[in-house]
Amino acid sequence: MEPFPVARTDPPPSPRPESQKPAAEMSFWDHLEELRWRLLKGLGGILLGVVGVALFADWIMQHVLLGPTRADFFMYRVLGLEGVDLALQNRRLPGQFVTYWGTILLLGSILGSPVLFYQLWQFIKPGLYPHEQRAMRWAVGFVSLCFLLGAAFGYLVLMPAITQFFARFQIAPQIENIIDITTYFSTLAMLVLASGLLFEMPMLAYFLSRIGLLSPSLMRRFRRHAYVGILILAGVLTPSPDPFTQLLLAIPLIVLYEVSIGISALMARRREEELRRVLNGNPG
Repeated sequence: MEPFPVARTDPPPSPRPESQKPAAEMSFWDHLEELRWRLLKGLGGILLGVVGVALFADWIMQHVLLGPTRADFFMYRVLGLEGVDLALQNRRLPGQFVTYWGTILLLGSILGSPVLFYQLWQFIKPGLYPHEQRAMRWAVGFVSLCFLLGAAFGYLVLMPAITQFFARFQIAPQIENIIDITTYFSTLAMLVLASGLLFEMPMLAYFLSRIGLLSPSLMRRFRRHAYVGILILAGVLTPSPDPFTQLLLAIPLIVLYEVSIGISALMARRREEELRRVLNGNPG
């Protein structure tokens, strides 16, 4: 005889929040809502970065951004350069105001960008397999490291060399070098950002090789062309005709190109191993 059914007294399970639903259970609008909140959190991180920079803006301006304009900047001793003071001037009424707050916004955005990248990573993470999540976690960290190394190289090496070259260059003794602050800060921002992006070359090689659009044999075949392109790029990014300054950027880029060849070769071997496992009936 069947026992009488006993009524359940446990409370019903609470519904799972929309942001915690598996990717397969989320609708298109759920994804949009999730992306919206991730972007808002990322922008909040950038806002915190801007506020943090604003709190220490005077110290950052005097000791970091304007450091290369002083003859006693420590990198001049490291690079073996004889530093001279660089005179700056403002020729527009709102020039200092715009430069001041524009620099704070730029630095704050760079400082808070890891929060934005983290939120974007959390958005795409549920749609990846575990091995893809591990690879992307490593890639995100390496992208940040390469950018920071490139930015540091632009600030610590390229900017001091270019600053001293233009501070000393004169057509005639009666022409005095007084640099506009807008030109100085825009040059500093361009060198730092451009160097940071150029140092992403190994990661670009990693992604292109991973999807099969780049191979080490192709990079070796066009090595000479790449070297010529690097020298031209170094001449464009360093407006100084001084060969020493151009080589300061060209040599690291050549090293990065060779590192990229090694990364591409590693990805090619991994693709061959994965293809061999698939052909042998063992895709895992």
